[in-house]
Amino acid sequence: MTRKRGELALVLHTHMPYVEGYGTWPFGEEWLWEAIATSYLPLLDVLPRAPVTLSLTPVLCDQLEVPGATERCVRFLREVRPQSHERDIAGFEEAGQDGFVAELRRSAEEYSRAAERLESLPGGLLAALAPLASWTSAATHAVLPLVATDAGVVTQLETGIASHRRRVGDWRGGFWLPECAHAPWLDPLLEDAGVRASCVELTGLFGAGDGRHLRPLQTESGPVLWPIDRQTMELVWSERGYPADPAYRDYHGLTFHHHRVWRNDGRPYDHLAARARAREHARDFVSRVRERVSSGGVCVCPLDTELLGHWWYEGVAWVEAVLDEAARQSLALSTLDDALDRHEPVPAPPELGVTSWGEGGDLRTWSGPAVAELAFKARSAELRLLADGRRPSERAVRELLALQASDWAFLITRGLAAEYPRNRARGHADAFNAALEARSNGGQAVRGLAPDLAGWPS
Repeated sequence: MTRKRGELALVLHTHMPYVEGYGTWPFGEEWLWEAIATSYLPLLDVLPRAPVTLSLTPVLCDQLEVPGATERCVRFLREVRPQSHERDIAGFEEAGQDGFVAELRRSAEEYSRAAERLESLPGGLLAALAPLASWTSAATHAVLPLVATDAGVVTQLETGIASHRRRVGDWRGGFWLPECAHAPWLDPLLEDAGVRASCVELTGLFGAGDGRHLRPLQTESGPVLWPIDRQTMELVWSERGYPADPAYRDYHGLTFHHHRVWRNDGRPYDHLAARARAREHARDFVSRVRERVSSGGVCVCPLDTELLGHWWYEGVAWVEAVLDEAARQSLALSTLDDALDRHEPVPAPPELGVTSWGEGGDLRTWSGPAVAELAFKARSAELRLLADGRRPSERAVRELLALQASDWAFLITRGLAAEYPRNRARGHADAFNAALEARSNGGQAVRGLAPDLAGWPS
């Protein structure tokens, strides 16, 4: 039976494109090192006491597991970052701008502490994060409705689930659909793979603020769909959300050596004032969610984990304050796995179509004109592999999985990372063709991608 008291389900989707070993600054594996230092490590102090739904994508875990990755990250934190801070400090000292110097020294100390924390973790960062994760995702974060065949979808599903089971052990069936991209024809495949629940974006169907977003939906084929509550999510993740507040640190304003010392309003950054503002926003957030679920239901608020600490510098402090405020204001927090045990799903509407949380609520971000060639290459490679009829090499399947990743199309559509995403997609397409023709695993491997490969027809 559905409980009258409403609940908040924070869902943290933790993902990084496969950048380990593929470039450094300004585009490449330094993205991962920065996320480790500014998001993943700080959240280790918060997540153990937070009833949140944490998903770890297999492709992120693959990178954290690669031998030598941790050591390279530590070198980045202990060598590259101190030098870049010192060079900026020298420049601001010469200009007599001591306020910026103080902030740079504080920032440098954070990187130093991150290095110490990373080195102190027994078993490494993955061993610390894995026990906190209850949901998994597709092997390489492919937009599943764009995958050409059932065999391709099954490979993405089964590889991702096998990855989670090996690294985490227990799995209650929670599966993050990459980009919240869902289509009804996926449901039987999700059910067969053991998926119990996923999140979907239905704002285009129900409308923002509709109470139907607060109830889990039972599909005919089996999996439960949790509608995300965009009205709540956009308090945080939108152009006018909390991170845009003038007091917060400006992500886009960079010093010569790529550090951040300004507020969003252009003034020098004040760390203490920004943390105080984060607590105010936490109070506001909890108050609004309490009102949203005053008649019951579950408010599902998903956020990319990397938003917290990396994109929104004060985001980790905000989450910590939300936990305190929820206790003070008597707002129940729950994981989606636990909430599903308490809230009876209602039948999913028959008019469900293809949806995502991307632009327009559809798939244009990953299949529109700017990336049509990329989408065609990925589908053509998949069909070619299936039509070949013989047992493919693991190298060919892994290159296909890398080509199917949603990240390259997203970066291209958003005009981010210059030619890096096109070069990555082109490189994986070429490597796939070479591996399929050679029918061997020889040559340069895709490093540590998809070690739990499963599902492709033999």
